[in-house]
Amino acid sequence: MSNPARQPDTQAATNTDPHAHLAGLTKAAASFVANHRFEDLNDETLRIARRCVLDGLAVALAGSEQPGMAPLGAYIDSLGGTPQARLIGYASRNVPAHLAALWSATAGHAMDWDDTQLAEGPGRPYGLLMHPTMPPLVAALTMADLVAGETGKPVDGKTLLTSFTAGFEVGCKIAEAINPDHYMRGFHTSGTIGTFAAAAAAAKMLGMDEEDVAKTLGVAASMASGIRAGFGTMTKPMHVGRAAENGITAALLVRHGFSANPEALDGRWGYLAIAGPGGEPALVNDKFGKPHTMESPGVSIKPYPSGVLTHPSMDALLFLMRENGLEAKDVHSVKLKAGSNVLGPIRFRIARTELEGKFSFAFLLTAIILAGRAGKAEFTDEFVSSAASQDMQSRIETEFDQSIEDMGWDRIRSKIEVTTTDGRIIERWADENYRGSPHNPLSDAELEGKFRDCAEGLIDNARMQQVFDMVWTLEKSADVGAIFDLLDWNGAR
Repeated sequence: MSNPARQPDTQAATNTDPHAHLAGLTKAAASFVANHRFEDLNDETLRIARRCVLDGLAVALAGSEQPGMAPLGAYIDSLGGTPQARLIGYASRNVPAHLAALWSATAGHAMDWDDTQLAEGPGRPYGLLMHPTMPPLVAALTMADLVAGETGKPVDGKTLLTSFTAGFEVGCKIAEAINPDHYMRGFHTSGTIGTFAAAAAAAKMLGMDEEDVAKTLGVAASMASGIRAGFGTMTKPMHVGRAAENGITAALLVRHGFSANPEALDGRWGYLAIAGPGGEPALVNDKFGKPHTMESPGVSIKPYPSGVLTHPSMDALLFLMRENGLEAKDVHSVKLKAGSNVLGPIRFRIARTELEGKFSFAFLLTAIILAGRAGKAEFTDEFVSSAASQDMQSRIETEFDQSIEDMGWDRIRSKIEVTTTDGRIIERWADENYRGSPHNPLSDAELEGKFRDCAEGLIDNARMQQVFDMVWTLEKSADVGAIFDLLDWNGAR
């Protein structure tokens, strides 16, 4: 055996940076995550982060009772395993961390009510990119539960917010860097890029250095998946569940010594090259946290549990009916005119189930007409399949409009035409600064109202208020594990 004392210090001789071999986007992301601190969050980013957390908890709670969660829960129960983390909605169930993440993040996307990242670069479909909150939020919460169990010490709110914002930022910047064709070819960005967001959040919660964060992202690159063929089925929300599961799995594998390619994001055979194809990492390499994407260009918090591109049209009909004093009995038919960016992703002419309803303009507009709203109570199989719903859906049509198409895809544009039973035709353009966008955000009171809608019938008003009190001052919380107890509706019954 050679004498270690006589070995040349090649690192010192060539480069004092121990991570110099890392390259490109992987290095930029890993460096950001490893060095990100709570103190780096300015007041505005922290304010938005709290709002995203409250919204994420709301939709995960609502999603935890959706039909698709029963078979997922049965699958998780069938596997057994070491209890490491709890489930949102079921605090008494303690399962392996990756399965806890699969459950909670699937619940968070089960109603398609989670927030949406705005794009900064040109050519991005709808000016939107991905659902950025659920993968890193669930990864951070789940890993906080695991860490608390391993150390016997609770994880505080500052640590949770630091891990969450690290993952959120990494996911958003990678989504910005990848070729927009990634989504247009059929990848579901919230599942694919969401994997990197979850991996970064999990790595931060474990306190990884730059080297191990890079490895975690490298492992995640071989796990990131999700295709749009699953839209309208239980598979779509599972994409987000798998993103959180895979991110945690990647981090835990690296903690146990797993290796990965440090150029797995933008190297020759990296994720951007294979799944884009290609991208522009130079757009974001020096912009991690400068500013945080959640601050600029921002994030949209959804007023309705459907794809955000449908919301301006739903609001246009809602406001049209209010402004003209119309009730359901006054509506003979409705025509929605839009370009292919709005109409293309909508798959179902007539919705028969709640999951199909999220991708059916006929149903989404029907809910507004019949109920004057579209919340948890309307997004049920019973409401969608009711005789009144099916009749109204049959009288709602969509029409491609070339003049709207020619306006471009940078905004979500559409026009509603209502023909009344007395023969009038009333028109209204959708507001391009749609409700919930950074340009027209939901107020904190409206966000609390959304939480109450999501939590209705699951937890009582006193518990809802406790959630608000905790999240609005989350950085002061000594134990974020209390979140699981506050959202435990199964044990409360």
